[in-house]
Amino acid sequence: MSNWTDLSMIPRGMSLRSSSFENPQGAKGAGGTAWRGRKGAPSKAIGAGQREVLASIQGPATVRHFWIAFRHAVPEELRALHLEIFYDGLAEPSVSVPLLDFFGLPHGRFAEYYSAISSCHEGRSISTYLPIPVHRDARIEVINRSDSAFVIYYQLTLTTGELDPAAGYLHATFRRENPTTKARDFVILDGLRGPGRFAGCNVGIRTLSDHEHWYGEGEVKFYIDGDSELPTYCGTGLEDYVCSAWGLGTHSGHWSGSAHLIGPPSDDGKPRATDLASFYRWHGPDPVPFERDIKVTIQQMGTAAFPDTEKEAFTAWLAERDPAGWLWFGGENSEVPLLGGLYERVDDYCATAFVYCSEPQAVPVPGVSLATDGVGLLPYERNRWGWQRSRQLDQYLFEHWGSIAAPLPPAN
Repeated sequence: MSNWTDLSMIPRGMSLRSSSFENPQGAKGAGGTAWRGRKGAPSKAIGAGQREVLASIQGPATVRHFWIAFRHAVPEELRALHLEIFYDGLAEPSVSVPLLDFFGLPHGRFAEYYSAISSCHEGRSISTYLPIPVHRDARIEVINRSDSAFVIYYQLTLTTGELDPAAGYLHATFRRENPTTKARDFVILDGLRGPGRFAGCNVGIRTLSDHEHWYGEGEVKFYIDGDSELPTYCGTGLEDYVCSAWGLGTHSGHWSGSAHLIGPPSDDGKPRATDLASFYRWHGPDPVPFERDIKVTIQQMGTAAFPDTEKEAFTAWLAERDPAGWLWFGGENSEVPLLGGLYERVDDYCATAFVYCSEPQAVPVPGVSLATDGVGLLPYERNRWGWQRSRQLDQYLFEHWGSIAAPLPPAN
């Protein structure tokens, strides 16, 4: 089948459809029916505990673009917004992840970034071009698991038409360990059956100790089709997997990058330590196929360095750490003017993994507490936005309007 991302190609046999609160069913020629096409229902208020169906799609079709927007809020509320996708009439979802995490933003915080697949434009709205093939049918739902209402705006753009036989079903899983277990790798992905393709992931790290030291020396590993003790793919460090080196700062790359680096600000405005960090990695040009099974992990390993003039501080620090790996430098007979090396860490890790499988499968549904515990505002983050005022407005709209659509005026 032709590559429709080549803008010179004319996609014969396809038809465009669009689903929004103006046209939830995505019917042809039915966009903007509210208020006779004068923007009558661009959004809807979803109350606490409510589940809203954004789209019920009959296949064959493919969702090509998914855009959604809602107010800034405290992290516990944002992390409680949840996305689920069901295929082919199955009762269990094949996508079940926090809404922001699906769009590359862990920690319940907006952050401006741009990748080839997903983005958060100006730190305001979130968007993805991740294809969602629909073979028979699909239902896309948002669940408000917070204790306050949210006004949601969204638009799904899709094409109808026959699917390539190789098109898989999109799956997305959410995992979190808070805290991780020392010297045991954090599992980013496990449990889905092939044939399939690991499309990528985003990972969030909340440092629980040693905020001033580098947390990201751990290797990313792919165990594919029966690998047991050792993986087929073994990286060289967290930032290397993200295609950076010697640490990780915020940046937007086509296929990898980092949206969050949050810590107490220094005089130049840059974080002087890391409290929260995240990265994304898409496997587009470098596919990761598997026939039977796949497991993706990352080590929690850090590195620290002390000037050789701070031997007492280094000795006290080392007494509470477990060295890891081969790199360990400094000492009485060393010419290196530093003391330190690799060590095992315990932090708070979360990950959303994206996988295409040849058949739809159920994924675990994470509990609210798994997503929200420990993600609250840090002291230096407070009072950055008018969260409370926006919260009150959304609640008022939910109670008095529901769908943001006033009564239709009489025709002239």
